[in-house]
Amino acid sequence: MQERALQTQVAWACRILAMGGHSDLTLGHISARGPDDWVYIKRKGLGLNEVTPDDILTIDLDRNKLAGTGMVHLEAVLHTEVYRLRPDVKAVAHTHPPYATALSASSTELKFVNHDAVLFRDGVGIFDGTADLILDTEKGQAVASVLGQRRAALLSNHGILAADSSVPWVVYTALTLERAARIQSIATTFGALQPIPQETVDHMFAKKYRDEFIEEYWQYLLREVRRQGLAVGMPAAD
Repeated sequence: MQERALQTQVAWACRILAMGGHSDLTLGHISARGPDDWVYIKRKGLGLNEVTPDDILTIDLDRNKLAGTGMVHLEAVLHTEVYRLRPDVKAVAHTHPPYATALSASSTELKFVNHDAVLFRDGVGIFDGTADLILDTEKGQAVASVLGQRRAALLSNHGILAADSSVPWVVYTALTLERAARIQSIATTFGALQPIPQETVDHMFAKKYRDEFIEEYWQYLLREVRRQGLAVGMPAAD
């Protein structure tokens, strides 16, 4: 994918996650991996709902800024160390959505309470090394290691990290993790949880999560951002 197209996708991803409840002042960031392991990442100082393609920086895996105006996020190491560890990952998101962040501050794991949780049939990593910001390479590597080959990890008392094969996929993963945590929270108010059995989860997964579905969901989310009047400053078409 060409550079401008990736920058535009990252900007749309920011708008979509803002619409989905992932906003936290100017915190949170999304990135995409481009050619030569260049990373296109939201700049520091803007809320997710404010980002345009011109607000996407280009950095290398050592977090040196190569292009763009503005500062690199302090926790950009979360992105670069995942890219180093996982050649299959093409997009990363770190945000602080309320339900998944609350789950990260509990002793409860994500359960297969509904279909959303099926996306995480291999589990969700739990990084409990610190509740502080992740600023240096050593801690970034530790988070990437906890993520492993999974789609997502909870950073204890902090937020989430999602990693996937494209920007549309990582957006869907982040949105789905938050929805799964919210449904689980609601379910606990009715009594003991009754999760979907692992055998059923494994059977459902291949049918439910396909690339063609993600593209369909992505196009819907773009339309919904526009319908809600949240696309100010964005290109007229994807």
